[in-house]
Amino acid sequence: MGATVDKSNSGVVVLSILRNQASGLVDEDTRLRMELVLPHVRRAALIGNVLKRQKAEADSISDTFDGLSAGLFLVDADGRVVHANESGQAMLAEASPLRAVAGRLTVADANVERPLHKLFARAEAGDVALGTRGSAIPLLARDGRRYVAHVLPLASRARRRAGAVYEAVAAVFVRAATLDMPAAPELISGAYNLTPTELRVLLCIVEIGGVPEVADALGIAETTVKTHLRRVYEKTGARRQADLVKLVAAFSTPLSDGSYF
Repeated sequence: MGATVDKSNSGVVVLSILRNQASGLVDEDTRLRMELVLPHVRRAALIGNVLKRQKAEADSISDTFDGLSAGLFLVDADGRVVHANESGQAMLAEASPLRAVAGRLTVADANVERPLHKLFARAEAGDVALGTRGSAIPLLARDGRRYVAHVLPLASRARRRAGAVYEAVAAVFVRAATLDMPAAPELISGAYNLTPTELRVLLCIVEIGGVPEVADALGIAETTVKTHLRRVYEKTGARRQADLVKLVAAFSTPLSDGSYF
């Protein structure tokens, strides 16, 4: 005797019951027992499928977090780390610019420690307390490098899913306060139809500074740099060097391996 437990595009699950010769053929009493048992089996299968989907979603979210170049920490209202991505774990291992003491996220600077944990406590109230964009706090590492910690509340319905299992109230993104050059400069070139030389001038202006410094770095005359820079301004619509910095920053990737699709 058999009954369908679950059916989908990927397959069918069937509950089969076999009787030996001594028990005889399936009779009405056996059918009644199957009717009693089958709903429980179907419910158990349904629960199993839900748990599998939840695990798959959690694994997918975790893999996505691990692909970020920024350190990501999910914390509770007391600042205890309930999840950290690979970049965050590397930061904790180096104990710079922050570390975990008894599982609690801490920073060396006492002037920053209290405001940071106040944000964690306020994050429990969600967007009402911190706003949808959260709050940012500057951090200073032991080696003098500067970082920025951005605290985003997880109380809104859509974002809460990421931390509900761990009772996290906030996501903390920590990254170095530096301009990440784009991993694929040709994207900028293609977007604004820049020549190879114009692209080199653009990137040098952003990374090095003024026209004289760029001319020395590229081994060309200052007048040549100015000519290419003028064309860059015309093609991109930028009016000053700060606009070029914003333009390049917009093409930087948050992925840890610098991948572009």
